[in-house]
Amino acid sequence: MNLSEQQRLQCIIQLFDRLFLVAENTQLIGDADEPLYIPSSSRAVPHQLIFRENFLSSALHEIAHWCIAGKQRRLQQDFGYWYQPDGRTVDEQVKFESMEVKPQALEWIFSNACGQKFTPSADNLNASDDIADDTGFKKALVKQARQWCQSQQLPSRGKIFIDALSKEFNTADPYNLTYYQLSCLV
Repeated sequence: MNLSEQQRLQCIIQLFDRLFLVAENTQLIGDADEPLYIPSSSRAVPHQLIFRENFLSSALHEIAHWCIAGKQRRLQQDFGYWYQPDGRTVDEQVKFESMEVKPQALEWIFSNACGQKFTPSADNLNASDDIADDTGFKKALVKQARQWCQSQQLPSRGKIFIDALSKEFNTADPYNLTYYQLSCLV
């Protein structure tokens, strides 16, 4: 399937809604200035999983957070997660990266399932050199992605989404360990 990134994004939005709008009362919405998860206070209105602008990678990243979040977290705005914006200290960056390993590893598998290039994000553009080295973070991503691919013990909604993406985009086995090596990360 030779689709542009925007065409793939539209397929992903439609696929997500087909899988989860009724089953989980959650809708994927793009074109926002910043990503945000807004839980609904009523079954009549879906939860909103909002991604940045129309970036496919932002959509996959927010879906990964949603797939990992447990039932109680999905009742809180932005899943109740801690977030410190760009300009973090070394300790804050370590905390950020430890919280991002699982979502970004899952995003990586989603990316392979839909033919999208994955680039890890330390989300700290103004970092000093002592913070900017993300080799440890990348190694943790490789370890987590490989563990999930080997064990198949993924978050249940994540597994459903990966399998549906792979079928929708007719991609090779997204669980193939050769896709999850440090040399694959830019």
